[in-house]
Amino acid sequence: MGKTIQITFDAADPRALASFWAEVLGYVLEPPPEGFQTWDEALTAFGVPESQWNSRAALADPAGAGPRIFIQQVTEPKSAKNRLHLDVRTAVGLRGDERMTALEAECERLIALGASRLYRVEPEPPLESGFITLADPEGNEFCLD
Repeated sequence: MGKTIQITFDAADPRALASFWAEVLGYVLEPPPEGFQTWDEALTAFGVPESQWNSRAALADPAGAGPRIFIQQVTEPKSAKNRLHLDVRTAVGLRGDERMTALEAECERLIALGASRLYRVEPEPPLESGFITLADPEGNEFCLD
C-alpha cells in the first residue's frame, strides 16, 4: 500500500490561515461531509460546540496531486524560525532577471493576501538560483522558488 503525506500547520485561526494557503497554492477548502452544505451545518449536527468550530481546517489539491494541508488550532504563539518550510515553486525553469521578475510578481500577490516579505536572495550561479522568503499571516516562513 502506498503512502501519502499531509502537511500540518499549527495556528491561532485555522480558517483564516486555510483561506490564505488555499489562495497561495490554488487548493480548495475541504468540503463538508456528504449531506451538509457547510461545515458549520455539519458541526452543529455532530454536536460540536461553537467554540470549537475554528479548531481545525483542511485543504486539498483539486487535481489530487499535492499533499493535503491540515491546520490545527494551538494556544501558544509561534516563537522561533521554522525548522521545516514550504517552497512555493513559482518560477520553475526560469533564470536570472526573468526568474526574479516572476518571483517579485508572485510576492506582490501574496503580500496582498496577508503575507509579509522577509528577504530576497539574488541569483549567484551555479548554485544559487535566487528566491524570496516570506511569512504567512501567522509568521510561518516559506520561500518563493
